[in-house]
Amino acid sequence: MTTVLPGSKTPGLLQQLHWAFDPVGYLESNQQKYPDLFLANVAGWKQPILFVSHPQALQYILTNDRKQLSAPKKTNEIVRPLVGDYSILLLEGQRHQQRRQLLAPPFHGERMYSYGESICQITHKVLSELPLNKPFSARQVTQSITMQVILEVVFGLYEGERYQQLKKLLSKMLDIFNSPIASALLLFPALQLDLGTWSPWNKFLRQREQIDHLLYQEIAERRANPNPEATDILSLLMSVRYEDGQPLSDQELRDELMTLLMAGHDTTATAMAWGLYWIHHLPHVKEKLLQELATLKEKPDPMEIVRLPYLSAVCNETLRITPVAMLALPRVVQEPLEILGYALEPGTAIFGCMFLTHRRSDLYPDPKQFKPERFLERKYSPYEFIPFGGGTRRCVGDALAPFELKLVLASIVSGYDLSLADTRPEKLQRRGLTLGPARGVLMILKGQRTLEKPSENLVTV
Repeated sequence: MTTVLPGSKTPGLLQQLHWAFDPVGYLESNQQKYPDLFLANVAGWKQPILFVSHPQALQYILTNDRKQLSAPKKTNEIVRPLVGDYSILLLEGQRHQQRRQLLAPPFHGERMYSYGESICQITHKVLSELPLNKPFSARQVTQSITMQVILEVVFGLYEGERYQQLKKLLSKMLDIFNSPIASALLLFPALQLDLGTWSPWNKFLRQREQIDHLLYQEIAERRANPNPEATDILSLLMSVRYEDGQPLSDQELRDELMTLLMAGHDTTATAMAWGLYWIHHLPHVKEKLLQELATLKEKPDPMEIVRLPYLSAVCNETLRITPVAMLALPRVVQEPLEILGYALEPGTAIFGCMFLTHRRSDLYPDPKQFKPERFLERKYSPYEFIPFGGGTRRCVGDALAPFELKLVLASIVSGYDLSLADTRPEKLQRRGLTLGPARGVLMILKGQRTLEKPSENLVTV
């Protein structure tokens, strides 16, 4: 056992700038030297933190009891401006466990079926409004889809003035952090200065205030006129009770809605855009997927779609090779412990680096190649394939996100004839706390598609 942890000798400020503006390059250059774990100086932390990508170490870190490793809310302060003080991301211990139990039911069971029908309808509505033979950003289109899914499925809002206002304001607020430079506002708290009307932080604060006003109006109206038949997630959250019989407060509801927005809008839209890129970038992938989709009946049940094996493999490989999230939520060492032969002292902050786990050649041969067949040939453990984090801090929407991803990609690929307008390789770029396609995946809609049913002699994938 050794106490000397591996890590870059580059000055801290240079590491922080590298991480802020080129996180992929930063991670990959360190992985070449330190394949399992390394100390890093990154923005937002006063001391070096430990990045870990070895799956066995990840499992230990993310599932260990709170006596050795904890997830204190101060380690997630970076998201406070976006999600508020009462988000599940900032709760600790028993409060976190209770909130997680309250949030889980809406994402499972029969409700998913009704969500599936809404997702497919929204997808066709958005695609049918696109002009033919004109380049468009796939990421903007998928953002439109996921925003409408959030507003209808999560917020329970449909066409109307409040719907339109929230749609516009939420999109604008998220766009503030689109570029690597603007992302520094989140990574460096010292830059969060209100310097007047034209400053980025002032713009963010004003938009957040307008959004809060609309959300609190909606919550007040729902409390005054409860609808026991409603199936949207906001209505379901308003109906749940803590063990003492108390409901979630208005601010708790607001903060969880913003958390679900951050976790389920921008991230899922990015994954969808990447899925469209890979499917159309690699003709053999598109052909195999079309063959599989053609085996479905004319109006398939959403549950039949999400169970398709090749579609599932394509979505998993998309989440692996072009992940949206780079890191699991951090843990802090509470007692001396050993990981992979290294001694860790109390106070050490550890991030599970999902991005690097998915780039390990011992798990994924030729890791930079898009190969959906990996997920048909091998079953990966939850800590080898880990797009949604793990343990008690695993993303609460980990069931809804892949469900939505599969339905949207299946609806688009089976119903619309698309091609890439820009055939240059798309690159990963920082977008706030996540990664996205640098050019947004430019595409062209050629027309609608009607799938031909396979003949009896055709072997499908």
